[in-house]
Amino acid sequence: MNTFQAPKGTYDLLPPRSATFLAVREAIAAPLRNSGYGYVETPGFENVELFARGVGESTDIVTKEMYAFETKGGDKLALRPEGTASVLRAALEANLHRQGNLPVKLWYSGSYYRYEQPQAGRYRHFSQVGAEAIGAEDPALDAELIILADQAYRSLGLREFRILLNSLGDKECRPVYREALQNFLRDLDLDDDTRRRIEINPLRVLDDKRDAVQKQLAGAPMLRDYLCDACKAYHEQVRELLTAAGVAFEDDEKLVRGLDYYTRTTFEFVHGGLGSQSAVGGGGRYDGLSEMIGGPALPSVGWALGVDRTVLALEAEGVELDIPAATSVYAVPLGDEARRVLFGIVTDLRKAGVAADFSYGGKGLKGAMKNANRSGARYAIVAGERDLADGVVQLKDMESGEQEPVPVAEVLTRLRALLG
Repeated sequence: MNTFQAPKGTYDLLPPRSATFLAVREAIAAPLRNSGYGYVETPGFENVELFARGVGESTDIVTKEMYAFETKGGDKLALRPEGTASVLRAALEANLHRQGNLPVKLWYSGSYYRYEQPQAGRYRHFSQVGAEAIGAEDPALDAELIILADQAYRSLGLREFRILLNSLGDKECRPVYREALQNFLRDLDLDDDTRRRIEINPLRVLDDKRDAVQKQLAGAPMLRDYLCDACKAYHEQVRELLTAAGVAFEDDEKLVRGLDYYTRTTFEFVHGGLGSQSAVGGGGRYDGLSEMIGGPALPSVGWALGVDRTVLALEAEGVELDIPAATSVYAVPLGDEARRVLFGIVTDLRKAGVAADFSYGGKGLKGAMKNANRSGARYAIVAGERDLADGVVQLKDMESGEQEPVPVAEVLTRLRALLG
């Protein structure tokens, strides 16, 4: 009995379910690769200050959920709790913004870590695919990213998700709203932690999910009433572009998101089949983040979509992805000479791009054919001494059960023709 188990709040991806996760990642990435986004990969840990400055010292992510540690050399690091700060740091470090082609468009896929109370759809280790467009302030860029995420989800067969949209204003109009909101919140009956949040980042109080808090927020000043003309015009352009593209969305005036760096456009993809953890992804514009982490002014926008939550959404809708079998051809040798010949055929099939597997371990015909069935292979190649003496192998169609002899020299050609 193995005494070791996956740490609390984590999960292992194993076949056959892991194939679904791979298919989801590919589906999310496909429209990005088709739209000028290049792949970026960053370390699994970063300087803790990167997240303290970028994500926000008042956020739950930094204060409660981040896995922070000190190395033997005294460096203070943290496992990455999100992707945007790391990707922006990497782009700045490599001076991608100085190469004259803005925006810098990047996509990524990886694991992220937050110390949260595990529940369905919320893990301490989770997987995301994200996209960032760095260095341009353009409502068409905001709309593009939302459209690409919508396209990815629809390509998977998801239909019951909703897109929530809001504007958080900018450095001109948000301070005025911040003061009005603080004045309103200070008169409410709130706990000490929430009162501290009022002074640091009052917009986060609007995102509080507790009923006792939400009931008191009725009548709170709304940001839409404080947006400057420039922010109103910008947001209206995003809305118009989405509408013209046929992408349905809902205006949500209380949508804040859990990170401090968002400005203007913010959005969230939600799905009713996930229970309390309804968000499957989201993002927004973060025009001041580059300056927060020591870079130049680089207005940017991006999103991250949860792979595990997307899989849960697919399961909630009963969507089964059309995932091809991992193996197309399975070879069953009967005897030492057949092992040598069929192993060579399998090697040639793989070189030709045909997914092929082999019956290892010297199993008998019955056991080997059971493995061939389990593999999902469309065809099996079976050969014994008598077949080889005649210069043939037996090619079996695993669906119809029909079997035919094929000359050894023609197996590759025959299978490529059958498999298209």
